[in-house]
Order: sequence, then C-alpha cells, then structure tokens
Amino acid sequence: QLQLVESGGGLVQAGGSLKLSCAASGRTFGSYSMGWFRQAPGKEREFVAGISRSSTGGYYTYYAAAVKGRFTMSRDNAKNTNYLQMNSLKSEDTAVYYCNTDPPQTKYWGQGTRVTVSS
Repeated sequence: QLQLVESGGGLVQAGGSLKLSCAASGRTFGSYSMGWFRQAPGKEREFVAGISRSSTGGYYTYYAAAVKGRFTMSRDNAKNTNYLQMNSLKSEDTAVYYCNTDPPQTKYWGQGTRVTVSS
C-alpha cells in the first residue's frame, strides 16, 4: 500500500520552471511504475509522464507528446520520492498535477499540487 503526497506547485511565468515532488510511504515503492498526471480546468485528467523499471534493472521514462522535451521525470528510491522537472512552461500546462502508479489506481489519488502558468 502506498500513500502519495505531491508538492512543489505554484505560480510561474510562461517560460519558467518548476520541480514537483511526490513523496511516497511504503517499503515497496521501488517496485512500482510511477506516473504524473494532470487535470486542467474543465478537462479530463491526463497522463503526463511515467517511469518504469527496465529489463536491465534500471529505469526508463516516457512522456505525453505535449510535454516531451520540456518535462523530465525521475525517481530516488532511497528517498521514496519521484520528481517532475518542468521547463519552458506554457499557459496550457496550468493544471493540478497528481502522482500515482502507472497505470493509476483509484485508491492512490491524492490532493495534487496546483501549477499555474501566467502568460
């Protein structure tokens, strides 16, 4: 069982950067594929980025087309935390950002962290 707490959101100007964190409780954090998701006002929640274990024992990342090249997801299993570095932010990145397993599980949705990008 995991408990996930997102942080790091805020107000930033277009072109700026933010780094989100997702702190997890649970000793099996490292075994989960994790993802970041977001929900913009009036829209459905959508996938943003994911990180999964590779067959060689490391991890690989994958991204939604809208954020590829601008966002970078990483994880630190020793700290039970994953991160989303967001660069070159655009107004359309404004949303509440959530972390969850990937694929997401209903029981793990948290409060999220709000990101507002002003143009």
